[in-house]
Amino acid sequence: MSSLGFVALLLSLIFNPVLGLGVALLLLCGIWFAHLRQLARLLRWARQPLGTAVPDGYGLWEDVFAALYHRSREQREQRQVLSETLERFRNVAQTLPDGVVILAADFTIEWLNTNAEAHMGLSAQRDTGYPITNLFRDEAFVDYLEARQFGTSLELRPLRSAGRVLNLQLVPFGETQTMLLTRDVSQLEKLETMRRDFVANVSHELKTPLTVVSGFIETLADGIDDIPKDDVRHYLELAADQAGRMQRLIEDLLILSSMETGAPPPHEEEVSLAALLADVRGEINTLSAGRHQIVVDSTGPALLRGSAKELRSVFANLAGNAVRYTPDGGKINLRWICLPDGGAEFSVQDTGIGIAAEHLPRLTERFYRVDRGRARVTGGTGLGLAIVKHGLERHQAELHIESEPGHGSTFSARFPAHRVSTS
Repeated sequence: MSSLGFVALLLSLIFNPVLGLGVALLLLCGIWFAHLRQLARLLRWARQPLGTAVPDGYGLWEDVFAALYHRSREQREQRQVLSETLERFRNVAQTLPDGVVILAADFTIEWLNTNAEAHMGLSAQRDTGYPITNLFRDEAFVDYLEARQFGTSLELRPLRSAGRVLNLQLVPFGETQTMLLTRDVSQLEKLETMRRDFVANVSHELKTPLTVVSGFIETLADGIDDIPKDDVRHYLELAADQAGRMQRLIEDLLILSSMETGAPPPHEEEVSLAALLADVRGEINTLSAGRHQIVVDSTGPALLRGSAKELRSVFANLAGNAVRYTPDGGKINLRWICLPDGGAEFSVQDTGIGIAAEHLPRLTERFYRVDRGRARVTGGTGLGLAIVKHGLERHQAELHIESEPGHGSTFSARFPAHRVSTS
C-alpha cells in the first residue's frame, strides 16, 4: 500500500471515524486483492515448464520472486551439471569394450550401452524400463541376479547367440541400483581351445617318431653283438628318418610361431623368380625321386619383392604337398604367370587324389589333415599350409584352392602388383 493511502486513513480517523473505518476496509480489500493477484501469478508460474522466467513482483512479493528466481537458477545449473555428468558417463560407457547395463532395484533396465545390446541381444530403445529377467531368461543368469553375487562372475552361453560365451559381473551402483558388466570371451575360449589342441597335436606328432627312435635304440642296445650289420644300418636309417621328421616339425613350428606372433618380416629384397623356381624344382625332384612328371612354366615377372626365406617356404610347401599327395606317375605343373591387374600368380597343379569340398576351408589350420595316415607315410608335419597362409598374408598375397576328389588340386598364391617387377 502506498504512503498516500496511509495518510488518507489517518486523516479520516481523526476528523471522521466512520469515514475512516470505510477507508480502512477499502485499503484492506485492496491489499487482499493485491496479494491474491501475486499468488495467482505465482501459481501460473509454478504450472509453467521448468526454466520459465520468474515473474516480477512488488513489495514483499518482489523479495519472494527474487528468492524463487535464485533458487530456480541454482536448480537449473545443478540440472545442467548433472546432465553433463550423466552424458559424460554414457559417452565413457559407450566406448568401453565391455557391455554396461544399469539396473533398478527390481532389475528393470534403466540404461545399457551398445556392447551390452550386442552381447545380450537387447535393444535400449525397445527394452528400457522392462525387467531384464523377462528378456534374458537363462536360469543360471536369473539365479545369479537374485543372489546378488557381487564378488563372483558368471560365465554363460546365451541360447540366442550360438557360439558366444559371455562373462557377467554384478557391481553395486548408487543406493539401490546395480551395474551389470558383460564381456564377450568367445575369442579367448577359442584361443584356449586352440592352445590345448596345439599342445595335444605337437605331443602326438612328436610321440610317434620318439617311440620309433627309442625302440630302435633299445633293440640295438640289447643285441648289438647279435644283430647283423645290414639290420643295424637299416634300423639306424629308420631312426634317422624319424629324427629328421621331428627336426622338420620343430623347424616348421619355429617358422609358424614367428609369423603368428606378428614378428616383423625379415629384410625384404628383390627375389629372382628364376632362381627361386629352380631351387624349388630341385627340392621336389629330390622328394619325388623320379616318381612324377614335373613341369615348370614361368612367364611372369622376373622379380618378386619380399623375404626370400619366407617366399621359398611358401613355394616349397605348396610344391611339396603336390608331390606327397600325387600317386606315382602323376604330373605336377608349377606355373608363374602375370595377372590382368598387374599382379602375379604362383600355382601348383597336380593330378593327385584331390580334396573334398568340406575340407577346403580348414586346410590352412595347424595340424589339420584330410588323411592322417597318408600324411605320416609321406612325412608331412601338418603345418605346411598354415605357414603358407601366414607367409602370404605378410606379403599381402592370397591363397586360392581348387580341388575335386579324383581330379587333382590347384593351389594358387596371388601377389599384388606392387610386389612384382620386370627388372
